[in-house]
Amino acid sequence: MYIEKIKEVLDEMGKVVVGQDKLLNRLLIGLFTGGHILLEGVPGLAKTLTINVMAKVLHLDFKRIQFTPDLLPADLIGTMIYKPKIGDYEVKKGPIFSNIILADEVNRSPAKVQSALLEAMQEKQVTIGDETYLLDRPFVVLATQNPVEQEGTYPLPEAQIDRFMMKVYVDYLDKAKELEVMRRMSDINYDYQIRPILNKEDIFAIRDNVNKVNISDTLERYIIELVFATRRPLDYGLRDEARYIQFGVSPRATIYLNRAAKALAYLEGRDYVLPEDIKELAPDIMNHRILLNYEAEADGVRTIAIIDSILRKVAIG
Repeated sequence: MYIEKIKEVLDEMGKVVVGQDKLLNRLLIGLFTGGHILLEGVPGLAKTLTINVMAKVLHLDFKRIQFTPDLLPADLIGTMIYKPKIGDYEVKKGPIFSNIILADEVNRSPAKVQSALLEAMQEKQVTIGDETYLLDRPFVVLATQNPVEQEGTYPLPEAQIDRFMMKVYVDYLDKAKELEVMRRMSDINYDYQIRPILNKEDIFAIRDNVNKVNISDTLERYIIELVFATRRPLDYGLRDEARYIQFGVSPRATIYLNRAAKALAYLEGRDYVLPEDIKELAPDIMNHRILLNYEAEADGVRTIAIIDSILRKVAIG
């Protein structure tokens, strides 16, 4: 039942978003598993548009927060406002109280704001004054980073980046897709109307279905082997890679790889996980969790190359 609905969601979003199939897939995986996603890509690749359209199709509350150097934690979570008429303080909730949060250019705000956001992501609640308030459910943060401009930015520490389920690189479209975008968007009168397909109750039902997807003991152990290969590469014959890895992935990678593989299988209409599901998602889940050393930077070694080597050399079963 829901598989057909999900296809309708993708078709409806395809009316506006062109050529970002992987991005759409990863956003839905995050939503259906409760995982937050960090998006990285140059400006103009429809990251904000995609998230906005997804919120409309899923009939969810959506807030976009532009992170700037002068943003304060209160601008994010809310604050206490004094009301002279009643002679008391009243809580004014911030934009964090929504279902889908787009934290645009999250690395442009200082540490206090980033900490407030990441605490909300982890705890699913915020404290204003003396009161603690639960955030709306579902609650998913989709944050963007611009890799081009580094001046005036506050890079997220590794421990904070680890809170994100996946880090997804959004790349340029191919020529055919960009031609389609140009023809569609060059029409000054172009106006898209989005039809809601799913609602909150449907999303929770889909989450329950994803949770029931079967993953074999062999594949669970395969996930463990992949994770430990990032921590003890020499044990897996990864001598060259061991020179460059400073720290391997955290236990969150283990948990998220399991959840995401189940969600990917479900989106493809299966009730069981395949090894290919794990291999497809491993780069997105591990790329921001493996910390390389200065030698890797000097030799021009990228994290994705390390992950590719691990996937080639670590056997299943």
